[in-house]
Amino acid sequence: MSKEFDLKFLGKDLSSSIVVFLVALPLCLGISLVSEAPLISGLIAGIVGGIAVGSISGSRLGVSGPAAGLAVIVADAIKDIGSFEVFVAAVVIAGVIQVILGYVGAGKVAFYFPSSVIKGMLAAIGISIILKQIPHAIGVDKDPSGDFKFFQTDGETTFSELLNFENYVPGALMVGLVCLAILILWESKWIKGNKILGMVPGPLLAVFAGIGLNHWFPETLVITKEHLVSIPKIGSLSGLSDYLIHPKLASFAKFKVIKVGIVIAIIASLETLLCVEATDRLDPRKNITPTNRELKAQGFGNIISGLLGGIPVTQVIVRSSANIQAGGRTKLAAIMHGVFLFGTVMLIPNILNMIPLSALAAILLVIGFKLAKPAMFKRLYHEGQDQFIPFVTTIVAVLFTDLLVGILIGLLVGIGYVLFTNFRSAIVLEQKGRHMIIHFKKDVFFYNRAELMKLFSQLESGDELTLDGTKVDFIDHDIFLAIQDFVNLSKEKEIKVNVLEITRQKITFVRQKNEHQEIEH
Repeated sequence: MSKEFDLKFLGKDLSSSIVVFLVALPLCLGISLVSEAPLISGLIAGIVGGIAVGSISGSRLGVSGPAAGLAVIVADAIKDIGSFEVFVAAVVIAGVIQVILGYVGAGKVAFYFPSSVIKGMLAAIGISIILKQIPHAIGVDKDPSGDFKFFQTDGETTFSELLNFENYVPGALMVGLVCLAILILWESKWIKGNKILGMVPGPLLAVFAGIGLNHWFPETLVITKEHLVSIPKIGSLSGLSDYLIHPKLASFAKFKVIKVGIVIAIIASLETLLCVEATDRLDPRKNITPTNRELKAQGFGNIISGLLGGIPVTQVIVRSSANIQAGGRTKLAAIMHGVFLFGTVMLIPNILNMIPLSALAAILLVIGFKLAKPAMFKRLYHEGQDQFIPFVTTIVAVLFTDLLVGILIGLLVGIGYVLFTNFRSAIVLEQKGRHMIIHFKKDVFFYNRAELMKLFSQLESGDELTLDGTKVDFIDHDIFLAIQDFVNLSKEKEIKVNVLEITRQKITFVRQKNEHQEIEH
């Protein structure tokens, strides 16, 4: 297992941190806009997620920051509570709850999600990124880049936004295509095998190419401000303090604030644990993140973010996957991306405001494709319906709702499919003349009782029944009761019953030699 910090990977981590920073910057701004919170609050959350959470977390490659999955909840909460100054108290409360959850061991919840749902979440995020970034690449989307919901704030949907080609910006389209070409070229074996060119991060080169192209464009192609990165010009630490919003002490006692804090804690924790699971699956070195420690780290991060006037933070799969794809090796990459966010906001906001959103969109398009490779669909299809159906369902649900709702739908379908499969395979009938043999397979639950009772009803006087439990692991108590009732009636119906190795706690069914059997307690 790799070390949390290792200076021999400094070059890789530094390069990766730049890529993650370039991805995180517009998302921090976009999510704060969707959340109807001050722009600076998204940047604060991004900085805290990188530096504070990154330092405490045990995740090698996970990156934290403001999450699109919480944006609508945050926006509704701010409206319900009445002001952002009061809302940040709820963020602090959420952080305290997460720390408590970490100490009581709630992190193990992450291991109860099927791999097909996790893979579906990754693929759905990849497709969502592609669909959401195409409008940015051609300069027609006026929504913030953090808006990953199907129904957007401008009345458009994910798909209808793609059809607004009559409003496209030629300059943004050209920058997007050139940057995308650079990124595809930089993924080739020829570039990666070159000792000099292979050291240059493709996304960084694409960003500089976008700035350069826009600078040299003729006036008719110059990209206007609404299609460029836009951050506030702070200038100094004293100026930064003017943007910080601190929670009022009286706010912590309000019922609405406490209620919102609980909701944020639950959803942020769930989203974090899902992203931890997904990030660990993407990690080529298969490091395992200590989930309880991650909950504590996220909790402390939200406490700090709330005290400084930031929106909630979670571990985020978009940034984490960007870190992995860019070659990050230790948690230093996540921390450095937070340092870059802070430094650039303070020192060079003018340069950042020169970056075309279409250049950033090109970077995200490549990341999205890597998350939703066609090979993944093919592999899940060949693994069987029990994997493919929850996988596809999760993708469709995430695309047409949002991340959390989509995952929950995928999880329900996955559980339902397991129950349906078990329902069909738990009881297998073998008929030999008037001898009916019922084989119980693996686990038999209460919902198999109806099928079992139907088979019992088919038996007549003089028939023989064998209940074979040699391959069963668990039999529900309701099934025991059904068997017990039938065995007790079998003597009156003159039906011979053989019971083979069906056991559960103190209730024991054993092979019997007598013609009519009794159940031993």
